[in-house]
Amino acid sequence: MWWCSNMLALERLVPEHVRRFEAYTPSRPDPELMRLYRIDHLHRLNNNENPLGPTPDAARIVQGFPPRLAPIYPSGDAHDLRHILARRFGQDADQFVVGNGSCELIASVIKAFCANGDNIVTADKTFAVYEWVAEFSGLAARLVPLRDFGFDAGAMLAARDERTKILFVCNPNNPTGTFWDTPTLTAFLDRVDGDQIVVLDEAYGEYVENPDFPDGIRLLERYPNLVVFRTFSKMYALAGLRIGYLCAAPEVADIIRRTHVVYSVNSLAQQAAAASLLDDKALIHQTREMVRTGKAMLGELCAELDLPMHCGEGNFVMIRVPMSDTLLYRKLMARGVMVRTMTGFRFPGWIRVSLARADVMEEFGQALRAVLRP
Repeated sequence: MWWCSNMLALERLVPEHVRRFEAYTPSRPDPELMRLYRIDHLHRLNNNENPLGPTPDAARIVQGFPPRLAPIYPSGDAHDLRHILARRFGQDADQFVVGNGSCELIASVIKAFCANGDNIVTADKTFAVYEWVAEFSGLAARLVPLRDFGFDAGAMLAARDERTKILFVCNPNNPTGTFWDTPTLTAFLDRVDGDQIVVLDEAYGEYVENPDFPDGIRLLERYPNLVVFRTFSKMYALAGLRIGYLCAAPEVADIIRRTHVVYSVNSLAQQAAAASLLDDKALIHQTREMVRTGKAMLGELCAELDLPMHCGEGNFVMIRVPMSDTLLYRKLMARGVMVRTMTGFRFPGWIRVSLARADVMEEFGQALRAVLRP
């Protein structure tokens, strides 16, 4: 057939490191899943979204976005948002790079500092996009095992060689919720001694109430090789608009900006993110309270069902289950609850559950009891 011969020709054009990859398959839209599982509702507890947001001001921006702005390109470098971020964190606006979610920023940093033959170092059970972007860019991703569910600083340092350019640290870690405190982080940065770029991903930082949790942006002046990631997708509940940012020393931000695609963040996302920073206290307070309640409820549930639970920082917990995590996923889906299977995170037999309102947590508990104790 004609398309078979064309496909063979196409295959020769694809680099070997791309041929090894399988495309990531996102979950289907809710109506399609509800039809497949024959359910009348669906609670998504799989992506660590915040059901309480966005903030009132951000919501007004989303609801009132004027159609007359739709034909006009957004600010290519998120000018106004970068200046608001600068005032918020006491930095210069040129130190911020805004991206279409942190995934785009990961790609920009890797493109900025890595060439053929280079490698990155990160953990083997963390946010997988660091590894994915490196490998489908033709770079090696050196994955260091976790120690007690947390990043192992000594092992990461030992994994470096002369071609290591970037060390990715997810703090707190997704999916385990562990974090490096300030002494651990600064000791690590001291030992790196500027030899590599260190990316500190603080996507869940706003959820942490522990006073030992470090503020990466405050460390930039002391460590000019540090790059701090934050996002509006988690605490600020703008995941659907895809917007995040990084903050770095001016010289580092300038290099990253050279590889960063301009106009990738739309006007609505920029305006909603800016509005989020102006009135976020109530949302952060209410969300932290919801998370505390959810953790307590799941702690009692796991004790009742005799299930090991790993509960760190962030709006999620991990639960070890006495069956295949993918089988449990399907059984919970049949009851209108979606969780994240952990086999893809190299934690087979575990699920990750996003924390939501108390009534949703109660429904998850009922579904889990029904599946495990029919």
